[in-house]
Amino acid sequence: MSQSTLPKQAFPFLNKLGRNNNREWFNDHKPEFKAIESDVKMFFAELMEALNQHDNIENMKVFRIYRDVRFSKDKTPYNTHFSCSYHRATAALRGGYYLKLKPGETFVGGGFWQPNKEDLYRIRKEFEIDDKPIRKILASKSFNSYFGKLEGDELKTAPRDFNKEHEAIDLIRKKSFIVSRRFTDKEVQQPDFLMEVNNTFKAMRPFFDYMSEVVTTNLNGESLLSL
Repeated sequence: MSQSTLPKQAFPFLNKLGRNNNREWFNDHKPEFKAIESDVKMFFAELMEALNQHDNIENMKVFRIYRDVRFSKDKTPYNTHFSCSYHRATAALRGGYYLKLKPGETFVGGGFWQPNKEDLYRIRKEFEIDDKPIRKILASKSFNSYFGKLEGDELKTAPRDFNKEHEAIDLIRKKSFIVSRRFTDKEVQQPDFLMEVNNTFKAMRPFFDYMSEVVTTNLNGESLLSL
């Protein structure tokens, strides 16, 4: 059966879990959780099917409700959200999709979070040489309609060996290159929510395609995948 909408019990359950984030309460309500989780996973799977109509998705990862508290000051045992990531297939397709479902904090995200040293340097050099292609993408009507701006942690000053006065320093300073769109709880419960999430993912493609080309080529534009 199609699970194109999220179960209406999902957010009420997460709100109750937020107020009772302990093992005793969770164990008493585990059957309710398992039923909701099953429907949410169906939604995630159907979203992957929709994604594969316009991209090549290798796999999805549904994150567990159980928190890893080993290195955290917050010892509450459970996440109060459902989330899933989608990984693009092959070395040529870079960037990743992410959906987080949480009362008051639902968002869709995607991009290049903390790329490795080599990829980060390559991206920065591309922006240093010519920032017009990425500027065109960021200024497009579609990008602004869905995302508004490019996000991501950034340095306070220029990275080593880059000119702090460079006209693209706002991009060069970044350590991650992320886009996101937030949804209200009312929007999450609408029948077209899955379609809206999928359309948002689709709107990331010009950004993904450009960045994929950058990190899979050298400064001469030659493919690194064939080397």
